[in-house]
Amino acid sequence: MVRPLLCALVVFVLVVAAYLFPRLPSHRAASVGRAGLGPPRFVTREGRPSKLSFEDMLRDDFEFDMRGSDVMVFLHIQKTGGTVFGRHLVRDLELERPCQCLRGRKRCRCARPPSAGGQRSWLFSRYSTGWKCGLHADWTELTACVDHAMDRAEKAPAKRRYFYVTLLREPVARFLSEFRHVQRGATWRGSRHLCGGRAPTADELPLCFNGTDWRDVTFQEFLACPSNLAVNRQTRMLADLTLVGCYNRSGMSEHERDLLLLASARKNLRSTAFFGLTEEQHLSQQLFEATFGLRFVRPFEQLNETRSTAAQGRVPPDDLEAVRRLNHLDVQLYDYAHKLMSERLQRLKERGPNQGS
Repeated sequence: MVRPLLCALVVFVLVVAAYLFPRLPSHRAASVGRAGLGPPRFVTREGRPSKLSFEDMLRDDFEFDMRGSDVMVFLHIQKTGGTVFGRHLVRDLELERPCQCLRGRKRCRCARPPSAGGQRSWLFSRYSTGWKCGLHADWTELTACVDHAMDRAEKAPAKRRYFYVTLLREPVARFLSEFRHVQRGATWRGSRHLCGGRAPTADELPLCFNGTDWRDVTFQEFLACPSNLAVNRQTRMLADLTLVGCYNRSGMSEHERDLLLLASARKNLRSTAFFGLTEEQHLSQQLFEATFGLRFVRPFEQLNETRSTAAQGRVPPDDLEAVRRLNHLDVQLYDYAHKLMSERLQRLKERGPNQGS
């Protein structure tokens, strides 16, 4: 009995250290293993690293190999501007072989150049492959599913390198946008929320409403539901949920769970090849282009007026503060993301005059 308690205490201390000191040198972080909250080091079938981060891409010899086995994986978090970004990926990239988008079809065919075996896809996203790992699959689902999904789609196993990309949004604006979307009838009930090899039980993740949707929900009702997945959605969708027992909350305190989720989300954000910020469209485009060595044929548009900004003006200050408190993990994650984005842009600028500018 004593030994398991001591092990649990050691794990918790290491978790807190990862949370408080996220910039630990890689060799020290690696020694922690799964308890250190780093994503498992994904490897190809030959044993080579297959999940590449921004740090990996800073190597002088890096190139996103569209002719080879490289795959861009878009982790699409709801109400972050991901629909627009997803369309940019399939419609606006300057490529040797542009994605084929036919009128009336939701998905585009993003095949590799003919000389590289043109039936295989280089992009795993809603508008290319579809939701093959589930509707709005999160980090936990994607990392467990993508390789198998690609094997099934291409009808053969292959050695691939994966480059995860995502978008984050200012948490209060994102939360209000989701509230308005749910008011209009959205539910995302098709999401699987798979974790640890299974979906959550009804007790672990009860619905916030009876019937088919939560249409016309009041703001206070939306805030009050304890299982509302809109709360701290960005942190949850970027974290490794297996570290907190998936959706079972009985194994630890809420405070300990929050520490684990935030530390994991921050670490996984650092492991992405690219992330952008909804409020920084032009900088996000610059960062993507400099990181991947790809160019968009049209500039990203910064829309200052949205349903959520209009809604913010109608929400009393006390309620806005309640949203901030409720989404405290997302607020901290977004602040961290802003600093990390600035750091990445600066590092690209230091590499050359045409990088990150």
